[in-house]
Amino acid sequence: MPPAQAPDTGMWTLEKARAVHDAPFNNLLFLAQTVHRENFDPNKVQLSRLLSIKTGGCPEDCGYCSQSAHHESGLKASKLMEVKRVIAEATKARDAGATRYCMGAAWRNPKARDMDAVVAMVEGVKALGMETCMTLGMLDLEQTAQLKQAGLDYYNHNIDTSERYYSEIISTRSFADRLDTLEQVRQSGIKVCCGGIVGMGEEPVDRIDMLVTLANLPEHPQSVPINMLIPIAGTPLAEAKPIEPIEFVRVIALARIMMPKSNVRLSAGRTAMTDEMQALCFFAGANSIFVGDTLLTADNPGEDKDLLLFRRLGIEPMERKTQ
Repeated sequence: MPPAQAPDTGMWTLEKARAVHDAPFNNLLFLAQTVHRENFDPNKVQLSRLLSIKTGGCPEDCGYCSQSAHHESGLKASKLMEVKRVIAEATKARDAGATRYCMGAAWRNPKARDMDAVVAMVEGVKALGMETCMTLGMLDLEQTAQLKQAGLDYYNHNIDTSERYYSEIISTRSFADRLDTLEQVRQSGIKVCCGGIVGMGEEPVDRIDMLVTLANLPEHPQSVPINMLIPIAGTPLAEAKPIEPIEFVRVIALARIMMPKSNVRLSAGRTAMTDEMQALCFFAGANSIFVGDTLLTADNPGEDKDLLLFRRLGIEPMERKTQ
């Protein structure tokens, strides 16, 4: 049987994407690795660090999230972190090898009173020579302009899942709301970081359709984080059935094939992955990870464990870009 082949058209249909996704596994991985090598060094992985600058009390009802005020996860809400503390944490991350610093706040959207501090965080992290990323919920035009002026490199705003399955997970914000925010960010000149979560009870077709949505945006997201659900007690998805490892690797491979020049980030859920599963993900085209012991409020493998795996695989961290 011939290897899977990507369509020669710029637009993806669900049918074309499903044909690639459902190809024999070895053919799929061969194509994904071929595409990866055409665009990236296959033995370099970009390291990002994620910090929760404002935790808990979010008015959204995302079924996977411990920070939602709608769920009894036991997480207490906190105030916005002080700028000096954020810069100190970013400095530690830089010194440990991270080249991108991502800051997340549990908001539906930032308030005007918070923007001065948020802008100062972006400027301070930029001054350290790191790429900056923020995830703050929905933005208005003025806030987007403020972040652009501050020098924000990336804005993260995930679509989470397919449009069909979206309402099963979230009711307080529409799929269209998310797309509107993404377009506003893109038009401002800030790079887009957008992906989703798998293992939330969706069908395989929903995972494929999520990637079709991303690949058919006016411009591919420069970063595509793929999260494997971490079931958290007190949330509606606490008992969700885990996605099979091979199925997760298929999602990574399809993301690499459909968005060849994007950084595909292996994000939440790595604590539940074996080294062998992570190695398959890197072979399938994942070339970015979060490092550190936590991702917002969830556990994450520590740097020592990641660097040990990197040594076993002959992978090196991507160098920090000069400013």
